[in-house]
Amino acid sequence: MTHQSGRLAGKSAVVTGAAFGIGRATAELFAREGARIVATDIQAEPLLALADQLRNAGTEVETVVGDVSVEADARRMITAATERFGRLDVLVANAGIIPLGDVMEMSASDWDQVMAVDGRGMFLTCKFAIGAMLETGGGSIVCLSSISGLAGQKRQAAYGPAKYVATGLTQHLAVEWADRGIRVNAVAPGTIRTERVQQLPDEPGGAEYLAAIESMHPMGRIGEPAEVAKAIVFLASDDASFITGAVLPVDGGYLAQ
Repeated sequence: MTHQSGRLAGKSAVVTGAAFGIGRATAELFAREGARIVATDIQAEPLLALADQLRNAGTEVETVVGDVSVEADARRMITAATERFGRLDVLVANAGIIPLGDVMEMSASDWDQVMAVDGRGMFLTCKFAIGAMLETGGGSIVCLSSISGLAGQKRQAAYGPAKYVATGLTQHLAVEWADRGIRVNAVAPGTIRTERVQQLPDEPGGAEYLAAIESMHPMGRIGEPAEVAKAIVFLASDDASFITGAVLPVDGGYLAQ
């Protein structure tokens, strides 16, 4: 495998929600930057296909099929790294679900589900990752927040508050563990051309919603998963050695308005 610059050479990384979208783009870029990877997802078939792709290109890869909101699964994702590679240097807490709807459309069970995956799941993976990193002198965590975790948006009544959890968890953990060599940052993507977003035109009102949201980004387009992955690699790497508690927008100017 040809490494781009080896910014993650020799580092052991866990990427949750790695089968699709930003998680997949991140795992691919981490591999090109020299990381050893534990890729996790709740969907086995696409996750194993990704792992085969990365192995064929020369990357050391372990997979864990599981649900980040289940404590035992979240623990397995982290112990897979320490057992296979002897340590954990980086966690990308990416796994999440994106239900769209206003507060009248969202049910209590919808709220509970998104808070379980996007909130509890991030808490658990960060918790176990920090435990592993304390054993080896530190590490870097990158959480996936969103523009919805920094500003209000329509039809984000459950997802948006869950991403405020991601923003808050990032900042609190950063302060809590900075003196132990653990950096915790987040990226806050705007609308990104993930598989989920590509499905929007097939849903009622989805095409209109996507057109409206594109026009709200000053660059006049939505982002690509690889563009978010590049920001994640920066925050995960030693290039960001004096950065912790930051929430970096990758949003085509959306939040600058």
